[in-house]
Amino acid sequence: MAISQENVKLIFGLKVRQLRLEKGLSFAQLSKQTGLSASYLNEIEKGKKYPKIEKINKLSETLEVSFDDLVSLQLSKKLAPLGELLQSNLFKELPLELFGIEPAHLLDLLSNAPAKLGAFLSTLIEISRNYGLRVESLYLNMLRSFQEMHDNYFESIEEEVEGFRTLFFKKASFPYSFQQLEEILKSEYDYQVLPKGLEHQQELKPLRSMTVPGENPRLLMNPKLTESQQLFTMAKELGYHTLELNPRPLTSSWISVNSFEEVLNNYKASYFACALALPEKAIVEDLRKFLSEQQFNSDLLLNILETYQCTPEMLMHRMTNLLPKVFGIKELFFLRFSTSNEETFKLTKEMHLSGLHNPHGTALDQHYCRRWASIEILKELRNQEGEDDNFKCKVQRSQYVNSENEYLIISLAKPSNKNIGQNSSVSIGLLITPAMKRKVKFHNDSVIPIRIVNETCETCPLYDCQERAAPAHVYEETQQLNAMKKAVELLTRQ
Repeated sequence: MAISQENVKLIFGLKVRQLRLEKGLSFAQLSKQTGLSASYLNEIEKGKKYPKIEKINKLSETLEVSFDDLVSLQLSKKLAPLGELLQSNLFKELPLELFGIEPAHLLDLLSNAPAKLGAFLSTLIEISRNYGLRVESLYLNMLRSFQEMHDNYFESIEEEVEGFRTLFFKKASFPYSFQQLEEILKSEYDYQVLPKGLEHQQELKPLRSMTVPGENPRLLMNPKLTESQQLFTMAKELGYHTLELNPRPLTSSWISVNSFEEVLNNYKASYFACALALPEKAIVEDLRKFLSEQQFNSDLLLNILETYQCTPEMLMHRMTNLLPKVFGIKELFFLRFSTSNEETFKLTKEMHLSGLHNPHGTALDQHYCRRWASIEILKELRNQEGEDDNFKCKVQRSQYVNSENEYLIISLAKPSNKNIGQNSSVSIGLLITPAMKRKVKFHNDSVIPIRIVNETCETCPLYDCQERAAPAHVYEETQQLNAMKKAVELLTRQ
């Protein structure tokens, strides 16, 4: 496998550092013996500099190692796991700088770690190979971490959105129209917007849109898109240009993922589109009114969708931006579930602020609890399919089995066009805390049902559950194992 020049520098620096420490030399001592400055040696060990041949010769003589051994990419047994890490996807695909970590600093830390950590690294690399760790899964998990680090609020993008609105719209102008966005794309960026551009592309039938780049870019859309989806698609395209985001994906859904930067830019463009459709000052007032009601009023929430001509997912995402920032409600999660039949419900998007809340997407091949509002609303949607095309709203207080945590869950859903995708529900869950109770006046509304829930059927001890979709074999196996441990402990004491 080819190794990048950056990694060649890192490996060389690691070897120099290891040899220097083995000889008990300080930077000053090595500098005196080689004639190289201490600062230059420090840069070498950090992987920022790669010396010329004559300087490598001086280092090899002083460190008493051959020139060939010093420049070789072969590492000692102790450092071998780091060499594997450098050449693996786990290291190549991590945008360490984005999280404030220099690769050299991480490697320096790992090179000083005990041998057990080296074995642990080797195990991680082997797992990624054997289980086919998908790069896009890694990127999306990293994106969630990035969002959580910033409470999912990005002031710089908010400012760019306000600047854009000032330039192209009147301050109180919302919702914007298809014609307005189309004209901006045409006049500013020479776009050709084709609302039926994907009509005859059978292979691209599941996509909502695709951008064909060039001097005169073309935005091809699925003819089955709703007006709100069309507006979001065009606003997102404007986000790429206004924020000067590159690289970027060309399709609305991921077909291939090339870099974390591409994933991050896709998120930023989506954030721009949501913030443009739901201006911060205006939507904050609407949310304040909604939260201050003593009884849960679904009509106020549905009116927001109508007023701003936005999708349920856009509204829920905007709430995850503004509830932490403006209302101080930081312990929350966002979920999107999708389904195409009566049995399968997939968690297709999630975000958790201030810790990992239940549910989350680690329950591989298990059945998510059917008592969740997110899934119940999808079941109701399926039963009413064909009767109406209106938004559905559901609220619930969820108390988790064997946990003190209780969440107020608000879910929205609308029948999806079968030619584009599955039915989906989007939900926001607010951890019920004293601070949350002060802000959300309807939290204890008597009409809000309280349900005992668990994460998955397989892990659930509620045997009398009428909604159970699978036996509790994971829970039973855990109980059996715990019983065995207690029996062993008792015999040992006796």
